[in-house]
Amino acid sequence: MKKFDTRDMDLIQSAVIFAADKHAGQLRKYNNTPYFLHPARVAARVGQHQLGTADAVAAAYLHDVVEDTDTSLQTVEALFGLEVASLVEMLTNASKAEEHRKKNRAARKRIDREHIAAASKEAKLIKLIDRIDNLTEIDEGDYFTKIYAAESRLMAEALAGVDDVLLAELLQLADKLEAYWEDKHK
Repeated sequence: MKKFDTRDMDLIQSAVIFAADKHAGQLRKYNNTPYFLHPARVAARVGQHQLGTADAVAAAYLHDVVEDTDTSLQTVEALFGLEVASLVEMLTNASKAEEHRKKNRAARKRIDREHIAAASKEAKLIKLIDRIDNLTEIDEGDYFTKIYAAESRLMAEALAGVDDVLLAELLQLADKLEAYWEDKHK
């Protein structure tokens, strides 16, 4: 079991409180559970991984606050430091920038894959676990499932080299969802 010192625990605890506050009232799309449970699950898995530093765990809790709340990267840096903010920036979809918003979905997702492909191993680990968690909650009967599974397969290419076991889990989930979709819509 990984040991974190007091400073590490203070950082993680602060990230938990901040993320819980920022995601308060938000619900997951497919199951209407509190949104905060998603970053909490991602952070828990990151904390168990050999690459799971305190900064990575904090960033896992905060990985969606810039995209999904009114939080800026500058705020993340001021509250949690440059390393955490850097990880959150690597995890924030580059396609959310104003200059990319009018591009089609395929172009935006390519931009996001290129962005994460250039990220650190720690950021890729968080993204890999994030994607796995998303795939476990998606509605198998929704048409978006087919799209998201195919995008996940492409995302896996950008995340290769971090953890082969997690990468295999991601691909297995994508395969399962694609097979379910194809079987259901024959």
